[in-house]
Amino acid sequence: MTNSDTDLEGVLESVRACRLCAPHLPHEPRPVLQAAPEAKILIVGQAPGARVQASGRPFTDPSGDRLRDWLQMSPQVFYDANRVAIVPMGFCYPGTSPKGGDYPPRPECAPQWRQRVLDQLPHIGLTIVVGQYAQAWHLGARRKRTLTETVKAFSEYAPKVFPLPHPSWRNTGWLKRNPWFEADLLPPLRQSVQQLLSDND
Repeated sequence: MTNSDTDLEGVLESVRACRLCAPHLPHEPRPVLQAAPEAKILIVGQAPGARVQASGRPFTDPSGDRLRDWLQMSPQVFYDANRVAIVPMGFCYPGTSPKGGDYPPRPECAPQWRQRVLDQLPHIGLTIVVGQYAQAWHLGARRKRTLTETVKAFSEYAPKVFPLPHPSWRNTGWLKRNPWFEADLLPPLRQSVQQLLSDND
């Protein structure tokens, strides 16, 4: 173990200096994440989008607005690293596919960094896994055949883990077809969030 692995500050410094995927990105790497050792809630997304690449801050886009609404969490709390860690599967914007939407997270990122960051977050009581890539990593063999089936089986993972669809506008149709998401999943998710936040106060 190197010195950079023994504390979160050192790991984050190494992450932010990473250029591992530079040959495959359409821009200069800009790893985006937030974390502090005291955080009790972990949000795991896919990878930053173009707006987040520009801002350098997680979920500064309409997807972030929808996610914060799902969680009933103010921006002030959401961006408080001492409460909420945001550690996506890929730290850099992977670019936009000609077919529409962003490319998947770069495959080099998670094996290189993920466990090293998570090992420095000892107080996480709730992990929110957003989208199929996050669910594959964090649920492994417990994941269902499809994202919809995984999210619908949330009670198997709760209250420590909640699987969510991506809050992108592209999933608006999915939300309309699956009204149980807002009716059944969001209330216990919000309860878990509020419990951990109140424990921090």
